[in-house]
Amino acid sequence: MFKPVELEIELFCRGMRIDPSCHAGEIGRRITRTRAGLGSGLEIVIPSRPKNIWANVPVVEKFAADSPFLLQQGDDRYGVVDTRTGLLYEVTIPAEPAWYSRMTSSDTPMSRIGVLQGNYLGIYVSARCLYWSSKLNLACKFCTTGKNVGTAEESRKRVEDVIEVARAARDESGAIFTHFNTGYHYEDQNDRESMHGLRMCEPYVRAVRKYVGGFIGVQAVPVPRRNFNEYDALIDAGTDHFSFCYEFEDPETFARLCPGKAQTVGQSAFFEAMEYTAKKLGRGRVSGEIIAGIEPIEATKRGIDRIVNAGAFPTVCIFRPTIGSEMENVPSPDPDAMREVFAYLHESCRRAGLPVGVLPIEVSLVVQPEETAGLVEPSFATKAYHLKNWTLRQLARPYIAWKKIPAA
Repeated sequence: MFKPVELEIELFCRGMRIDPSCHAGEIGRRITRTRAGLGSGLEIVIPSRPKNIWANVPVVEKFAADSPFLLQQGDDRYGVVDTRTGLLYEVTIPAEPAWYSRMTSSDTPMSRIGVLQGNYLGIYVSARCLYWSSKLNLACKFCTTGKNVGTAEESRKRVEDVIEVARAARDESGAIFTHFNTGYHYEDQNDRESMHGLRMCEPYVRAVRKYVGGFIGVQAVPVPRRNFNEYDALIDAGTDHFSFCYEFEDPETFARLCPGKAQTVGQSAFFEAMEYTAKKLGRGRVSGEIIAGIEPIEATKRGIDRIVNAGAFPTVCIFRPTIGSEMENVPSPDPDAMREVFAYLHESCRRAGLPVGVLPIEVSLVVQPEETAGLVEPSFATKAYHLKNWTLRQLARPYIAWKKIPAA
């Protein structure tokens, strides 16, 4: 019998088939291929303690067709059956929000502005990443942003539309975190009119802070050190969290699979930006994002430690061979190897004393650091760490209530 976090890892690695009699596709959230394409699965919730686990499970990718896991429905209840053992794991299917099907005041479908991934709102704020526009084919090999932006979602979002969608997500879906991301948008370092993705995010951050409230995160390719004042401007605008898609620790893997990032910014730029923003916002309010399952797991572990040492917390994504990417035929990772990675993630965060799971933000695309506790043997050190984070969660409640209030 798998523990909840083990089931989550298994489903990320093996995907899931949907029984023909199952009506999850009719009541659940639609399968959306927006942003980089990682959220192209079916959203489910796995019962767990101290909190349930949200997971965006691959169901349309090629490898999912051979999955031993089968989603079945009995009356109004859903369960995932492991056909190898016959074991049944009860899950719930979150209903699609009504606002997905509504229009903004500019007559744009709200689901083309932003989508929920877990209980947070994800919005890609600009035209497609310039790595996709390069004749040199500089796009990251696992990404499909260039195929989604302008097709499955609006290529440019009006600030007014973003406000309307963020407000609907807050009022109807209980979302307290709005995450803005963008790709690479800086071609000519001598051109003052050429904009970083960071500057593109600023008007959206200000608007959501003023009119919606909640926590706000920004993800963009790091800017040169001389432009670090742009991080300061975003913090002043209301940004609570920065995330940096570092992707891979192994230099060869990074250069081969992220040619644009390797040629324009390099690995060190991600850590310089992490260290700077972590000092500005505080430890645990910045994250470094890496992909597990492609490079050797020892390299991934080194990457986890580098992120922690920079004052950030690691967000580790299990590689998904998304449809339309150059890596869509690459095998998905081995679940046992991924369990080892996430057990190491827990120990690395504990050793550094990083606060994890303090805010009630559920991200369905990754195994969150606080969910990894079930992968390690209980000890005095782990119990002390869990107690510390539980205490911080209680103390954070008034702060969370205050952050929900719009600044206007």
